[in-house]
Amino acid sequence: MADTPGGSARATERILVVDFGAQYAQLIARRVREANVFSEIVPHDLTAAEFAERAPTGIIFSGGPASVHVDGAPRIDPGVYDLGVPILGICYGAQLIAHQRGGTVGRNERGEYGRTDLTVADPGVLLADAGLGTHPVWMSHFDAITEAPAGATVTASSPDAPVAAFEAPDAGLYAVQFHPEVHHTPCGQDLLSRFVHDVCGCAGDWTMASVIDSSVDAIREQVGTGRAICGLSGGVDSAVAAALVHKAIGSQLTCVFVDTGLMRAGEGEQVVETFQKTQGIELIHVRAADRFFEKLAGVTDPEDKRKAIGELFIRIFEDASGGITDAKFLVQGTLYPDVIESGTKDAAKIKSHHNVGGLPDDMDFALVEPLRNLFKDEVRSVGSELGLPDEIVWRQPFPGPGLGVRIIGEVTPETTAILQAADLIVREEIREAGLEREIWQAFAVLPDIRSVGVMGDERTYARPVIIRAVTSEDAMTADWARLPHDLLEKMSSRIINEVDGVNRVAYDITSKPPGTIEWE
Repeated sequence: MADTPGGSARATERILVVDFGAQYAQLIARRVREANVFSEIVPHDLTAAEFAERAPTGIIFSGGPASVHVDGAPRIDPGVYDLGVPILGICYGAQLIAHQRGGTVGRNERGEYGRTDLTVADPGVLLADAGLGTHPVWMSHFDAITEAPAGATVTASSPDAPVAAFEAPDAGLYAVQFHPEVHHTPCGQDLLSRFVHDVCGCAGDWTMASVIDSSVDAIREQVGTGRAICGLSGGVDSAVAAALVHKAIGSQLTCVFVDTGLMRAGEGEQVVETFQKTQGIELIHVRAADRFFEKLAGVTDPEDKRKAIGELFIRIFEDASGGITDAKFLVQGTLYPDVIESGTKDAAKIKSHHNVGGLPDDMDFALVEPLRNLFKDEVRSVGSELGLPDEIVWRQPFPGPGLGVRIIGEVTPETTAILQAADLIVREEIREAGLEREIWQAFAVLPDIRSVGVMGDERTYARPVIIRAVTSEDAMTADWARLPHDLLEKMSSRIINEVDGVNRVAYDITSKPPGTIEWE
């Protein structure tokens, strides 16, 4: 099957973020984009020629858990240093530059972790906004650079990092031992902006309006005079993808809304209303709940569920396109975090997303994925630019397989009805509390267990419901939301009293990592 990375990949200025296994590689890419410069994450084992083919305006080496002194530690092709492209090293990336370019990386007796005072002796370019003096930064390292490469100027130090920052403009090398990408480093965004604008010379004209323009061009080039279909799931991603493709090819697009029976309560009707009447997009509405429940009968493994749902989606698309038999393209709302989580050359698979890893190999469509390089907040901005209503743009993220991956164990009409009712209560109470914009996702999970309870002086043996609420910026990391206790109490009381088959409510206080946002 074919795919396209989307118009955003056509940015004329781009910063490559080299992933050395860092926890924050995605965050670095986000921060660069906040400076209005396109960025993408690439593996560390690309050759210098492969780097050159991507025509980077600048390169950033991420941090990583390894030591440059350990056998098998990730390296960079030395030819990358000869490309004439400015390079910024962060943490491990800084140590690697020093190690490979003639500096010295020492082994400390202790590490330096958390908030640290950085002493700036020479602001250079990167720390010009911070200026001379002491500034708080976030450190996370054991080894430390003790001697910068020849020709480099040491610009800052910390108690356990004598070379906490250095610059070698003639060689195009810049390095910081701390993490500018995290909010704990107040001067960090200014530093990254200095690198991409002042050092790399980027104009900073990568905006959501420019993303739309370049995406439209890319979609038109890929689809030509052909026809495309888009599977609407009811979520933000597929809605924005549909609106973007419709802007590009108009009536050549037909949307297929498959009502799987696994959507949140009331959302099917809203999808039909928005796209048929508000957006004027041709929409085929397929009611297929029975087919999905039949397909999922007896299926309990999470990956098997995702793949079963993804495969049936495609088969239904193929059936639904009977009226547009010449459709050769399938539009999907795949996002950058979906691609990373589903496993890439350097990222172990966490879970396959139905719009990435759950598609059958023999499907008859080429993929059009105009959002593949965007994070969720960027997708929302694109949706607003395209004129989609707030109730669609600001809808909380919803997994492609729907409630099928929030029901632990077998998915049946009965378990789905229980979860829909409980989930509706959670969403209503979050909205009533005015927390919709503060909470990234809030939903209910139905585990495949029973617990003993007492209701009306009688023993019950029923299911618990687990409430999950998290805060996040892009879903790559997330923290459990500190919801007010009275709000949790109200949710719990309503669920137990209003939803048959539930006698207990629990609250999930697991962050990501180590957990994922969804339970499956």
